[in-house]
Amino acid sequence: MGKSIRVTTKKKRGRPPTTGKGVQIGERWHEAELAAIDAWIAEGSEAMTRAQAVRRLVELGLKAKR
Repeated sequence: MGKSIRVTTKKKRGRPPTTGKGVQIGERWHEAELAAIDAWIAEGSEAMTRAQAVRRLVELGLKAKR
């Protein structure tokens, strides 16, 4: 009979860490705002999620401010 394999490291409890390193911000959106974001997504040539669209719109707004 062969030797049994022993695990020397303990498993961490809880959920594994996410891959994102940024700060999470929660927002509430009105239906009209969501509809406008969804329309902006539909106009674009690339498929993106609402979160990606909001990040892109913020980026565009900050560039326009300069």
